[in-house]
Amino acid sequence: MIESTAAVVTDKSLIITFAIPAFFILILIEYCYGKLVGKNTYRLNDTFTSISLGMISRYPTMLNLGVQSLIFVYVSKYLNVGLLSVKNPFTWIAAFLLYDLSYYWMHRMHHEIKILWATHSVHHHGEDFNLATALRQTSTGWIWKWIFYLPMILLGVPVEVFITVAGINLVYQFWVHTEHIGHLGFLEKIFITPMNHGIHHAKNKEYIDANYGGVFIIWDRMFGTYIARKPDIDPVYGTVSALKSFNPIWANFQIYTTMVKDSFKTKKLSDKLKVFYSKTYWRPEDCIEEKDPKEFYVKYNPQVSKDITVFAFFQMLFTIIVSGSVLFVLPQHSYNEIAIFGITITLMSTLTASLLQDNRYVYFIIFGFSVLGIFGIEYLNLLNISLISTQLLMSQLFVNAFVVSLIAAFQGFKTLLLLKNKSTL
Repeated sequence: MIESTAAVVTDKSLIITFAIPAFFILILIEYCYGKLVGKNTYRLNDTFTSISLGMISRYPTMLNLGVQSLIFVYVSKYLNVGLLSVKNPFTWIAAFLLYDLSYYWMHRMHHEIKILWATHSVHHHGEDFNLATALRQTSTGWIWKWIFYLPMILLGVPVEVFITVAGINLVYQFWVHTEHIGHLGFLEKIFITPMNHGIHHAKNKEYIDANYGGVFIIWDRMFGTYIARKPDIDPVYGTVSALKSFNPIWANFQIYTTMVKDSFKTKKLSDKLKVFYSKTYWRPEDCIEEKDPKEFYVKYNPQVSKDITVFAFFQMLFTIIVSGSVLFVLPQHSYNEIAIFGITITLMSTLTASLLQDNRYVYFIIFGFSVLGIFGIEYLNLLNISLISTQLLMSQLFVNAFVVSLIAAFQGFKTLLLLKNKSTL
């Protein structure tokens, strides 16, 4: 009983799993619409990072990392006061409202306390605001987030009700990440909408730290954190301390790294601890770095060659397809196999991100990694080759090795031609 309940508690919601294909269809529609009307909000590098972070974020859940399951199961079995029955329709309404209220406080605290911000900042690094940004999720949220939902379990919200309303809440939040929907009239007073959520993603001093609700904006209005969009100030998206990278691993650990560095660097003993629980914007005086005000409006956008752009695009497609296939055949994979998929997707995304930062030498690392991956699957039986997810991953590795070989051969041919032309002069 405990094991089956634990599997449910850890956010393995079928609502989210089956919504993922719809998410990508809507992303494609938004991209096409933006191109059609002359207001494209997508860049390949930013979109690649958002999607890879989203796919990677599912693996801690699939691997049941953290103590959330054990605590939720224990509280549900021994400590809940049993106020709410799964058969009572009121339970579902109350649970939906309680979840969004809990989400509001969880979200707000993750913006106000630095060690919590370290897990949530991933979602705000994106300097574009589009539907793909909604997928930019943390891989370390399992450390803290569950604490804010524990009162719901104590009150007796049934596990199946909790998981269902959590899934609906998360899916709702997808559509509000777009610049193509304007003011929605009276709905702006009740619900989270693209306009008021766009303000939440802005780093302008006039907008920062506002509009925390998941479905309802009423919590922000009640607790004084609501800010409406000002007609004369356009939102600038991203974080005040810009990530300046497409690396998904760095995105997940940037703030953790900064906190640890500040703790070692600062000379004041009390500040060595304060860096972890302070306000998100606070740093010790001897750790503050000067920033160029002009950089506030500049998006990180390294220029890369056409081959890198095409290669990265297909890596993005492979990431979506391979990770999606793992989700849909999850029960057929062992725990170790899921971990191998997670590590592989993370490393391939990280290497591709480095390419998008114009580090061409990474092609050779990708080639080596692909060959080793093929060998591991084919001869060491690291993954079950009979499953579609493994076959798709093998296809990705074969394609990567082949394409990188072609690129290297073409570059070598160009170099030979250049040398030949120089010798004839």
